[in-house]
Formats: sequence, structure tokens, C-alpha cells
Amino acid sequence: MEKRTSSIIIFSIILATSILAGLFAFPRGFGASHMPWRLGLDLIGGTTLVYDVDLTGIPSDEQAGAVAGLKEVIERRVNLFGVSEPRVNIAQKESGYQLLVDLAGVHDIRDAIEQIKETPVLDFREVSRNATGDKIYTQTELTGRFIASATLGFNNIDNSPLVVLNFSDEGAKLFEEITARNIGRPLAVFLDGQSITEPVVQQRITGGTAQITGRFTIDEAKTLVKRFNAGALSAPIKLTNQRTVSPSAAGDSLNRMIDAWLIGTALIMLFMILYYRSLGVFAAAALFIYIALTLALFKIIPNFTMTLAGIAGFVLSIGLAVDANILIFERTKEEIKKGMARIDAINAGFKRAWPSIRDSNISTTITSIILYFFTSSFVKGFALTLGLGVMTSMFSAIFVTRTMLRIFVKSKS
Repeated sequence: MEKRTSSIIIFSIILATSILAGLFAFPRGFGASHMPWRLGLDLIGGTTLVYDVDLTGIPSDEQAGAVAGLKEVIERRVNLFGVSEPRVNIAQKESGYQLLVDLAGVHDIRDAIEQIKETPVLDFREVSRNATGDKIYTQTELTGRFIASATLGFNNIDNSPLVVLNFSDEGAKLFEEITARNIGRPLAVFLDGQSITEPVVQQRITGGTAQITGRFTIDEAKTLVKRFNAGALSAPIKLTNQRTVSPSAAGDSLNRMIDAWLIGTALIMLFMILYYRSLGVFAAAALFIYIALTLALFKIIPNFTMTLAGIAGFVLSIGLAVDANILIFERTKEEIKKGMARIDAINAGFKRAWPSIRDSNISTTITSIILYFFTSSFVKGFALTLGLGVMTSMFSAIFVTRTMLRIFVKSKS
């Protein structure tokens, strides 16, 4: 009796959570205004731009960092363009690196290309103040093209992270002149017209090497290094391909996918109810709970963008969620045929089906992880929704279904 009471409490919590999750995930639910769905360009239309990265003259061990810095610069430029969730991905090929820029909702390619341009611009500016105390920035001749490299270093005294800048011969002379006349004052560094750091000049700096210190974390120092390297123009980018997806074509694809998902889910539920009778009803109810929880999980993930490939992965995970119930119910039917009481047969079915469910879901999860980390952006969306869906389906098929059966199924021969 105590076990049944605790099962009722647990199921009530699950049911309430699922209802809230469903309302949150529904496009017109209470989460629509504060956290709307982020949709990819294949669902709302937009533009894809492909840039080749010229890494000529960059050592092989520094190429990945240079490309990462360029990626960050483009993301910043796209945000200025007004696209709230740009997707900039790095693709590595035999010929080198490419940057794939997805601009969902942007249909004017010329404006997008003009905004991104082809190279990041970094420059140093002297800082002064006017009569009202406002900062005045005066641009100098020292720009990113005079920076030979930027690396991460550590202070010898307290081991705090810092940024080490190495200038070319001409850049070293310019930097020495600028620091000589700005001792005790900030020297601002701008990337694409935005200040990224304003260190105070402590002394005249000679030799072409400078250190930027501050209360940086390691991640903040690494980010600053990427920005300096990106602005050094050592890895220019060139537009090589462009593609536009119209809103009507994207909307048609989305409607077709939703229709396929609804029809497929309905047929799965109908089959479970017709073939497994009362057990199928519980499986269908657990499937509703699974769908609500999984969609809410997708929506709360930071920077998650739903694409057609992602929807495909989610639809596939629904089939896998039912597959676990089928294994459990088949083992349960075998135990009932042996004369075991129904509730005992259900418990035995869960126990004996679990190793198969565990192993199949773990193998699918491992596959999803491999696809996510070693493939392009299009497959990443499929892998992410499939992997998260599989993990949630294990909770739904094992825990939710079992809790409902403990509440509603009576022990009888």
C-alpha cells in the first residue's frame, strides 16, 4: 500500500511537470514571449555563406586558433547585423578550413556579405577625456597588420594569465612611440570598431614584445588572444559560395515535417493500443509525457536551434521510446503465459528487458556523440536531438510507464 501511495505522488509530480513542459514548449504557450523557439534557416528561410580561410604563412599548430578567432569576429559582425542567433561553423577539409555562416531570416545576400566583409580590422587608439569627462579615442597608425602573433602567457609572480603581443619590426617602432607618449594612460584596442581591452601603459615598451595584464581568467585571456590573432589579418577569408532558402519553401518543409511527425506518432500509439490493449494505453500516455518533456528540454538549451535534421532526430527517438515498451510488454506476456500473476509478470518483464534496453540505448547515445563531435553542422542537429531524445526516452519507458502500471494494474492471475 505504501509503495502504491508513493507511486501516486511521484506520478502526480511527473504529470504536473509534463503539463507545464508542454505549455512551455508549445509555440503559443506561456514560454513563447520570453523564450521563443530558435529555428534554422531551413525552417524559416535565410542565407548560407561559405568562406575559404587563407592560412598561408601560418604555422600548422596556430591555424586552429586563427580560424577560431575569425569565427568569433564573424559572429560579432552578424549580431550587429541584427541576427539574434547566427550559426557560424568551422569545416575542415583537405584543402584547408572553411567557415559556414547560416543567417536565418536574412534574405538580402548583398547586405549580409557587406556586413561580414572579408577581413577583421584591429587598431590601437589613444585615450583622452574632454571637459565633461567623456572618453575621446584617437586612432593611431598601429593596426593589426603590425602584430606578428598573440599568445597566452602567465605571470611569474602569481601565475595569473596574461596576453603576450609580438610586433613586426615596423610595428615595434610604432608601439614604442605610442607607449612613450601615453605612460600612465590607457591604450585602447579596437576590433571591428568595438573596444576589446584598454590596458594602462606602465612604461615605454621597446623590443617589439608587450604584455597585457589584468584580472583575467584563463578563458578570458584565451578569448583575447583569439581576437588579436583574428585582427592581425594573418588569415583573410574569401566568399566562395552562397545559397538562399526562401521563406515559402522553408515553411512548406516545416509543415510537411510536422504532418509526418503527427501522423507517425498517432499510428504508433494506435498500434500499441490495438496490439497490447491496456498496456498499450499506458505506453501511449508515457509517450505524450516523453514528447512534452523532450521538447521543453530542447527549448531551454542555450543557443539550441531547431532544424529539419533536428526534427528528424527527434521523430526517430520517438520510435526508440516505444521500442523499449515493446521489449518490456513482450517479456511480460511470456511471464503471464507461464501462469505468473499480472503485477509480478510486469515486474519481471521490466527486470528482464532492462539489459537489452540499456545496451541498445547506450550504443545509440555513443553513435550520437560521435556524430555530434566529428561531423558538420547539419548532422550535429540530428545527433543532438537523437541523443537527448534517447536519454529522455529511457526515463519515459522505464520509470514513467512502470509508475503508471504500479498504480493502475491490479494483481490478478
